[in-house]
Parts: sequence; structure tokens; C-alpha cells
Amino acid sequence: MSFEVPESVRPIRDAVHAFMIERVEPAEPVLQKGGEEGAELLGDLQRQAKAEGLWALGHPKELGGGGLPFLDYVYVNEVQGRSEYGQIALGTYTLQDSLMLHRYASEAQRERFLKPLVQAEINPSFAMTEPGISSSDPTQLTTAATLEGDEWVIRGRKWFTTLASRAAYTTVMCRTEDDGTSPYLSFSMILVPTDTPGYTIVRDTPVLGLDGAHCEVLYDEVRVPKDNLLGPRGHGFVIAQERLGPGRIFHCMRFLGQAQRAFDLMCARLHDRKAFGEPLAKKQLMQQHVFDSYNEIQSSRLLTLHAAHKIDAGDQARVEIGVIKVAAARMLHNVIDRAIQVHGAQGLTEDTPLDHMYRHARAGRIFDGPDEVHITTTARRILKEYAEGRTWEFGLR
Repeated sequence: MSFEVPESVRPIRDAVHAFMIERVEPAEPVLQKGGEEGAELLGDLQRQAKAEGLWALGHPKELGGGGLPFLDYVYVNEVQGRSEYGQIALGTYTLQDSLMLHRYASEAQRERFLKPLVQAEINPSFAMTEPGISSSDPTQLTTAATLEGDEWVIRGRKWFTTLASRAAYTTVMCRTEDDGTSPYLSFSMILVPTDTPGYTIVRDTPVLGLDGAHCEVLYDEVRVPKDNLLGPRGHGFVIAQERLGPGRIFHCMRFLGQAQRAFDLMCARLHDRKAFGEPLAKKQLMQQHVFDSYNEIQSSRLLTLHAAHKIDAGDQARVEIGVIKVAAARMLHNVIDRAIQVHGAQGLTEDTPLDHMYRHARAGRIFDGPDEVHITTTARRILKEYAEGRTWEFGLR
């Protein structure tokens, strides 16, 4: 197993890297403000990506994507992650939803949702989390759907439904079985168009001051055809886990891209800024920031690529994924924090992208499962080996 970027991937990775640095990153101030100007600029970036063969690189070719193999896309995702807008500008932010539909959607669902999804003609959203319910124990979810004739009737409330205000539909995790079935076989996924009567966006839920992405949604007697069920009935958790596994690899690789950008900003600042007659780069405490950041970035990168190689070989890599989700999120927070410290008061302002990056980084320790859940489940899996008389053979796993 090599941790170097394969030569076969370098040309496309380099092209994405250039696209990010030369076009996406300079566009961030306008994109963050949103409005008509932001939407127009984003649309222009998407058209450029399509024209240059950089669109939806991780999506299968039969869906209209670039068809990059999993591991190749992992390396591309690293540089794409330098900006939160990278995956939107390059059409890959729908990958998890597209692959989920590709595997489970009916022909009618594929025609209505999947084809326009890959081309960014519509936006998806995914609803699982509920207010007042611990997301670390999703078997407590209360949003329920009952089959009445030829319709599912959905009643409940969800929040942190990403992009619901701009989405054409929401994939809703809801309880459909209430007959003593195992909790993990009691939930199903149902596709709900956002213009369905009873689907009401209650409020936007800002995350650390970042507005416009997360919504609380009320499902008040929402009725959709029974054919809107995604995959087998009662298999909601199975589908969700398949969606999350590779997705966490992609998250962590994007974390690495963000961290490397913060590292670039920090090192450039250390050379440009002078104090007491010499550049900050000459100060030992500042050199400690460089050392610690390099150490954490490289360590997280190797851990993440190891997990990616195991998944590519057909392994579920549960331990490896649990570790990287925690390690990479912490690494990202630490590196950006050091970069802010090096920039002093300026690092706290919008004069650099660091304040925006820092808030997103803190959220990374919560979404897709908080650190504590991954730590506990990973430790239990390792300890189980010893309980059964085995050891954890690092070199053989």
C-alpha cells in the first residue's frame, strides 16, 4: 500500500487543485454573501467545471459523472476540500445521496430525482436528527410514517436538515414498524418532495453563526405515494450506514484539504510578519506551531488513507473509520486554531478565511456522530478481540 498520490491520478488532481486555488478560493467572499450575485457566480463555476471535465468526478459514468474509482477520488477530494464550496462548484456534494439512490431507487425515483441531482439541477437534503432526541442513539427517533391505502403519512419534526430550504426533496428516516420488530429494522427511508403539503420549514438553525444551511422541518400529516419508499421497508439503518461509511472517508480527506490550506496561510504569515527585528518564523514558539501542525496533518492523512485502502479492498474498516473521524476533526480544529494564533487579532476577523474555517471545523466534531460515540464504539471493538483471547495485530490489519 502506497500513500503517495498515484501518477495516474496526478493530472486530474492537479487540475482540481488549480481550479480551487485560482477560482473557488478567490470567489469565497461573494459566495458567502449569497444572494443573486453569489448564485450567479456559483453557477458560472459549475459551468466551468463541466466544460473542463472536472464535474462530479466521483460519480459513476452511467450517472453522468467522471467515474473515478473510489481511491482515485479520495486523493482528489483532499484538494477539493480546501474550500467548503469546492464540492458544490465541482458537483460532488451530492455523491453520498447519488450513490444511495443509485443502489436503492426505483426507475421512477431515478428519473425524478437521481438524474437531475447529478447535474446539480436540484439539491438533496437528508433528515435524521430530531430536536430533543440524542442522535447518538437513533433508535429513539419518533418521526413516524404509517401506510394508509396507497400513501405514507408522515408525522414528526426533524432539524439540522442540511439545505432543506433549497432542496427539491428530503430523504426522511422515520419509524414504519411498531410491532416488536428489532429497533434497527423498524425504520425506513422515504423520499419527500419539499413542496408536499404539510412539509413546513419552521426555522433556519444557525451553526456557530453560519446561517442558511440547516433547517428545522415540521412533518404535519405529510402524504406521499407508497412508491416513495427508498429500498426495502425497515432497512433505513442499513441504508444509512452504507451512506455514512465511505462518506466519513470523504469528510476526513476534505478536513485534510482545509488543514493544509490553514497550514499554508500560517507558514506564509510566519515569513511575512516581523516582530522585534526578525520574522516570526525565527521564533521557537512559532516553529512549535509548524511542527505540531505538520505532525497532526501527516498522521491524520496516513490514518485516513489506510482506512480508504481497507474499504477499497472490501473491508468495512469500522475501527479505522471510527479513529479517523475523531482524529481528523481534532486535527483540523488544532491546525486552524494555530493559524489564527499566528495571525493575531487579524485571524479573528473576516480579513482571512480562518474565522469561517474555524467555525466549520468545530462542527466537524459533532456531525456524522460526536467524538464520544466513535471513541466508545472503536474501543469496544478492539477490547472485544482481547475478551475473545486474541490480540490486536496492527501490522496485519
